[in-house]
Amino acid sequence: MTTTSFNALLSTQIGNEFTASQQYIAVATWFANQDLPQLARYFYRQSVEERNHAMMMVQYMLDRNIAFTIPGVPAVRNDFASVTEPLALALQQEKEVTKNIEDLFRAARGENDALGEQFMLWFLKEQVEEVASMTTLLNIAERADNLFDIENFIARETIGDGGRDASAPEAAGGAL
Repeated sequence: MTTTSFNALLSTQIGNEFTASQQYIAVATWFANQDLPQLARYFYRQSVEERNHAMMMVQYMLDRNIAFTIPGVPAVRNDFASVTEPLALALQQEKEVTKNIEDLFRAARGENDALGEQFMLWFLKEQVEEVASMTTLLNIAERADNLFDIENFIARETIGDGGRDASAPEAAGGAL
């Protein structure tokens, strides 16, 4: 199959998803080190979710016989001065991913790639949830009187924890 703008962008996005996964591990371990187990668990799950997104894209490329390489992951941020810093970073990261997914959708549409366009629809829907969840977490953290309020909120609510979506694309090697 020929290389297109959509295919090149999707190959790049695989790396972006793996980078997001690594960043969320760094955020999770920072929260764990701060004795905030609910936030740590939330971001460990987010890391797996981002890894699964990358593997869904890998499977799509394999299924369409599109040549690609798995890129390396750049260094991620590991140190934060306050509980809101990693949450703000996560929100910014999700907004950037949303822009990337929108660009992918536009590229597929512009190339009359109906399969690529259809594939990206699930990710567009997913990004609405991701940005909303991170926005909520940051808002709660900014309003909380103490860190236990955030921990209690996460323990009580199911933000970003909807379980396996039956409409999700298959992940190469299976979703974790």
